[in-house]
Amino acid sequence: MEKKEEQETIDNGGKISIQISSSHAETAMVTTKRSNSNLAKLIFSGHLLAVAIFITFLSFRGFLEAPGFRPTHWCIPLAASIAVSAFTAISLLFLSLHHPSIALKTSLWLSPLFTTFTGILLLATGTGIGLIFAAFTLTGALSLSLYSCSIATHLKHTNQILTISITTVPPSIKITKFILAGLFTGLIYTWFWSLGAGGISAKGSPFAGIYILVLFLSLAWTMNVIRNTMHVAISRIAYMQLMHGLDVDVTQAFTDAATRSLSTICLGSAMVPAIGTFRGMARAMAAIAGGSDEFLFSCTACYINLANLLVPSGNLWACVHVGIHGKGFVQASRDIWEMFIKQKMVPVIDQELTGTFCFLSGIAGGALSALIGGSLMLAVEKKYATEGIVCAFFVGYFIVRLGTAWAHACVLAYHVAFAENPGNPRLGLAMSECLKELETSPR
Repeated sequence: MEKKEEQETIDNGGKISIQISSSHAETAMVTTKRSNSNLAKLIFSGHLLAVAIFITFLSFRGFLEAPGFRPTHWCIPLAASIAVSAFTAISLLFLSLHHPSIALKTSLWLSPLFTTFTGILLLATGTGIGLIFAAFTLTGALSLSLYSCSIATHLKHTNQILTISITTVPPSIKITKFILAGLFTGLIYTWFWSLGAGGISAKGSPFAGIYILVLFLSLAWTMNVIRNTMHVAISRIAYMQLMHGLDVDVTQAFTDAATRSLSTICLGSAMVPAIGTFRGMARAMAAIAGGSDEFLFSCTACYINLANLLVPSGNLWACVHVGIHGKGFVQASRDIWEMFIKQKMVPVIDQELTGTFCFLSGIAGGALSALIGGSLMLAVEKKYATEGIVCAFFVGYFIVRLGTAWAHACVLAYHVAFAENPGNPRLGLAMSECLKELETSPR
């Protein structure tokens, strides 16, 4: 194993930093990055160019050629929903940094409430497609309500870990500037994206379903790339504080994430949502099937096993090692999952609710955006209200998820830091206590 020389220095401001100098280590890192290549980044860049052309075509075709369509009746409600989602994202960011317990409970109770109101609004559109979406939304609201009630008593450890980890990256002008830059980038993209969605709604097409799917996949991938860039940079800062009590230059962390690690982030941003969705479907199927051996559920065990095989190769904790060590996404995922298994942390990771908090925050923000934008659209252009409500929801969901990236990245770093050194006094006792409770609880 090659030896690395570490040297601690103190800058003019009295902050401790760490320098690692090893030509062999640097060469290995460069070789690893070259082997991973920039293929994912090239594909992502090409996809952005293609989607930009596609959206421009849809916008001009819909807004200029569709008879009776008024672009302002589409654009103004969507602009209002985007503004609301930005305000919600910033509010949740502030709340999660200063009052994490309140932020957890707020997302828990507001997500089913706002989702219910959105379902009622969809019913008010009076269209067949609106009725379908309303049924799906109201069913989702009921599921969220039951889920929120079931986990309300399990927030103790999540709140403790969230509170400890967030303190490692205190608010500063520098980091806030980068977070707001990412949020602004997301706002610009979602506004441009909404023009393409409006073009589809205005003109219509036999291939409208395919067009919408393409636009949605592009929105999801792009917004996840922005969010995971934040994850990589912030988790690097949090990890160094948790493990060594050292400060990392904020500008350098974000610059490295947006340049040297971008290809890895693009790959991970495509893999994690796909694996997460598959795993969620497998778990839902298992919950519905119970102990049934009916034909419809005969492959449930296969789906669960496949999902469990995929997660170690593609998980969000990889962002920590991507930022710290410059690893490829798959390798970082596997290395970290092996540490989780070694420390018997996998059951705790499965029960940890920070990811749930981020998801529910996105649902609440998306539903609130849909309520604002959909109400305005229902008042001025009822014909396109259903499409407008759905678009506003997705826009709001992804923008609010950007606002929760700071808190989530800190928790990701905490988990990895604990897996590497469970005896670290900077980590507190929250994770150790949770592991002990799992060991002593009846199975």
